[in-house]
Amino acid sequence: MTAEAPAIENPARVRPRRRPRVWRGLVLTLAGLYFVVPLVASFVFTVHTPGQGISVQAYTGILGAEGFTDSLLLSLGLAAATIALVLLLAVPALVAVRLGAPRLRPVVEVLCMLPLVVPPIALVTGISTVLRWGPEHLSRTPLYQTFLAVQDENFPLVLVLAYTVLALPFVYRSLDAGLRAIDVPTLVEAARNCGASWFHVIGRVILPNLRTSLAGAAFLTLALVLGEFTIAALLGFQPFAVWIVTVSGAQARMSVAVSILSLLITWALLLLLSRAGNGTRTADAVAGAPSSSKDQS
Repeated sequence: MTAEAPAIENPARVRPRRRPRVWRGLVLTLAGLYFVVPLVASFVFTVHTPGQGISVQAYTGILGAEGFTDSLLLSLGLAAATIALVLLLAVPALVAVRLGAPRLRPVVEVLCMLPLVVPPIALVTGISTVLRWGPEHLSRTPLYQTFLAVQDENFPLVLVLAYTVLALPFVYRSLDAGLRAIDVPTLVEAARNCGASWFHVIGRVILPNLRTSLAGAAFLTLALVLGEFTIAALLGFQPFAVWIVTVSGAQARMSVAVSILSLLITWALLLLLSRAGNGTRTADAVAGAPSSSKDQS
């Protein structure tokens, strides 16, 4: 009499465990509540007045508020100038290090990460000291006009320089990840062998492959400039973040309403950039599929 072999369960019928999905949903739900609940509470504060009911006056009066347009345009101009300057400095430097001196990459990384170590209050203290020292000791030199020009209230270039330093760590991480994803030496060598100049190599070969990284770096810089308060306030300028704090003393609901709108706009920009990056990769994959199939045939 032979012993019956134990029945082997069909692997196809084995259901995957759902515990990771449950924990993942629980964590995402808690994280969502952590961010959404304060926003909902802030929104209720802006539209509900005890004893008076619901009113949207805090939102309808934003455009007509004194200083809103000027401060917003100033912050957007500072953000555009900061993005242009930091990318102009970071992209050629990182490409040159990756091509000509890979051993200097740790040194460049440490230099770009230093703003994360130095507190903004220490940075603005050093900047204000230099700005006071310059006019006092260089009043008889051409640099005196330079110190005055960088402190122009209409467009303070000193804030652009300070924001460029603060944005370096985020821009470096974004661009470094993009450069690691592509074979830069091979692309540059192929372009140079075809007779392309270095200007065309950077503009027509390297930058198109870094579109997602450039968009990420630009977004992070924009968010930093729109939300930075310490440096601008201590130097005596009034961009958008400083205006929000200033108006909060007299119109608290309006300042909270402006903060909510600026946060929603920032999130919308992030979603658009992420969708643009995914759309670019999908389009490249679809465009490359027919050619690869033809090559195989």
